[in-house]
Amino acid sequence: MYAIVEIAGQQFKVSKDLKVYVHRLADKEGDAISFAKVLLLDDNGTITLGAPAVEGASVEAKVLQHLKGDKVIIFKKKRRKGYKKKNGHRQYLTQIQISGITFPGAKKEKAAKKEAAPATEEAEAPKKKAVKAKKEETQE
Repeated sequence: MYAIVEIAGQQFKVSKDLKVYVHRLADKEGDAISFAKVLLLDDNGTITLGAPAVEGASVEAKVLQHLKGDKVIIFKKKRRKGYKKKNGHRQYLTQIQISGITFPGAKKEKAAKKEAAPATEEAEAPKKKAVKAKKEETQE
């Protein structure tokens, strides 16, 4: 399962437990954040496109650390004119780890499975009692 999500003005292809470097976010380290602008969802081959975003879908992440990117040198020169200009830049970044992708309909399936599991255990309990009773009768 993966999603294409817009984070800080850029689009990223993310999946669960993926670490991503994005432009600096205002959140503190250790905070849990959520991104609601999910542009595309792929759930085991079932692709959902948004127009422009998928309704009800979100991507949850955790801020790991704030850091600076690699230094980029910008050097401009015009030959035979004596013009040289050297400049540098380091981008402020935030490292996040994707903790999960939620989309409409996913919660309903999980809730249905949880409700179905106790019902099957209750249905099996009388059967187990009947089997124990038969074993006791045969042993006597």
